[in-house]
Amino acid sequence: MTAQTTLTASEEDLQQHFDRTIGEDQRIEPRDWMPEGYRRTVVRQIAQHAHSEIIGMQPEGNWITRAPTLRRKAILLAKVQDEAGHGLYLYSAVETLGADRGELTDRLITGRQKYSSIFNYPTLTFADVGVIGWLVDGAAICNQVPLCRSSYGPYARAMIRICKEESFHQRQGFELLMTMMKGTPGQREMVQDAVNRWWWPSLMMFGPPDAESPNTAQSMAWKIKRHTNDELRQRFVDMSVPQAEVLGVTLPDDELKWNAARGHYDFGEIDWTEFKRVVSGDGPCNVQRVAHRRRAHEDGAWVREAAAAHARRNTSE
Repeated sequence: MTAQTTLTASEEDLQQHFDRTIGEDQRIEPRDWMPEGYRRTVVRQIAQHAHSEIIGMQPEGNWITRAPTLRRKAILLAKVQDEAGHGLYLYSAVETLGADRGELTDRLITGRQKYSSIFNYPTLTFADVGVIGWLVDGAAICNQVPLCRSSYGPYARAMIRICKEESFHQRQGFELLMTMMKGTPGQREMVQDAVNRWWWPSLMMFGPPDAESPNTAQSMAWKIKRHTNDELRQRFVDMSVPQAEVLGVTLPDDELKWNAARGHYDFGEIDWTEFKRVVSGDGPCNVQRVAHRRRAHEDGAWVREAAAAHARRNTSE
């Protein structure tokens, strides 16, 4: 849709064009007319995704200087750098909707906007780095691959590269765990302990159950999302069980078993009380994560000011 059409067409015609575009599985682009509710929903989702990538640098970044070998240090450094890049892609995508990156950052550091609950848990050992790669990035892949077909064009295109890199991160995590599981009894115990601590928070990453998710139905109707929270969670469980068997670790769920009638694994009830508590800001590391992000933002003020001054000077010349 051109700018001229947007200015002259009636509101009803614009809505019909938007509905037809969604119905035909076509992309909505930044200059296209869109309902305000659609714009708000996409801004919220992309912003929270961007925040999650930036906050998500912290749990693993904490281990860069303590990685056991130079190879592991280089791998971890590259992964954390990738996450910064993902945040950049996503902030750039949300800016196409008129959102201001500075305002979004302010919302994050003042607690007015959320990020993924998973990043509010501590990384206690180096095995956590591997489990984050295997489980957390694995959950991210389940959630994000369908977003490559999201109805909002810039978001979908950003997700293509992000998902390729996330797949690499998952393989790195799995390889680290395989190496540790072939090591000493202490290393194997370290891996199992990390799996025990990260399994349930990884299931929570997909969000609340469908019946309690206030945004899922509309996001599905607009094709911003392609699958519900519970569908994606089931896909992740089905994917993870055989991988755990290859690793030789036990997933901490006594109710986890194959259901031949459903063709899926049954699993236990998630502690949604804990999920709500962590999302509300009372997780093990919520305060620490946001404080670190706020401090980094404040310490980087002079860089942003210098860059803005440089841009103004180049514009005036």
